[in-house]
Amino acid sequence: MPELPEVETTVRGLRGPLVGRTFTGVTVLWSKTINTPIPELKKRLPGQKIEAITRRGKYLQFHLSDGDTLFIHLKMSGALLVEPADEPPHRHVRAIFDLDNNHQLRFKDMRKFGRIYLVDDPNIVVGKLGPEPLADDFTSEDFKALFQRRKGRLKPLLLNQEFMVGVGNIYANEGCFIAKIDPRRQVDTLSPEELERLYHAIRQVLNAGIMHKGASLDEVYRGGEYQEYFQVHARAGEPCYNCGTEIQRIVLGGRSTYFCPQCQS
Repeated sequence: MPELPEVETTVRGLRGPLVGRTFTGVTVLWSKTINTPIPELKKRLPGQKIEAITRRGKYLQFHLSDGDTLFIHLKMSGALLVEPADEPPHRHVRAIFDLDNNHQLRFKDMRKFGRIYLVDDPNIVVGKLGPEPLADDFTSEDFKALFQRRKGRLKPLLLNQEFMVGVGNIYANEGCFIAKIDPRRQVDTLSPEELERLYHAIRQVLNAGIMHKGASLDEVYRGGEYQEYFQVHARAGEPCYNCGTEIQRIVLGGRSTYFCPQCQS
């Protein structure tokens, strides 16, 4: 699933071709993709101009001229394509948004898990999300405060989008390694010094992911290079770059978790 850096990269790539364009029509090819009643979407969206495109957690936010917000969550395999209207769409395209320049915004989603929402109140979709880890006003003290009265293991908590947004499996694995913290640790045993390290490590790996345009791991998300810089993720059985110890893989919270048993002891 695309994480914060991959979604941020997608947002930045769409701003040029889409900001200032006006939606003129909607075609839905897979009804479950749309979380707004389809007749309502088809009535409300045409005629609205895209004023800005931003990101909230793993959601793309299209800020529209009538005050609505179009949210798109890519989930496991979603991708957004801007293509000429006369070019046949890919067979995995689930929704098509006509634009005022004879182009279309097409939502391609092989696994059909992606979701689209049109709302007049963004809180309907993102109101329960946690803070943005890269926000300028998100300090290490804010980060430490999130752990107050929390229990359970560290890695699953980092993946909880109501705890803090945008961090998925890759960047949780990498962040824990940079911070030299075992992802299996009980969060109520972490010291203020360890939380300080983790705060900076998570921001470091997310910023590095954005700098390298995300990670390309399969045919779904392509174009990023961060996979070339992984320290532990997807490196089971390989030597740690720091100490030479074999990287281990376990399943934690249902997700593949990679760590160095020496550096993160």
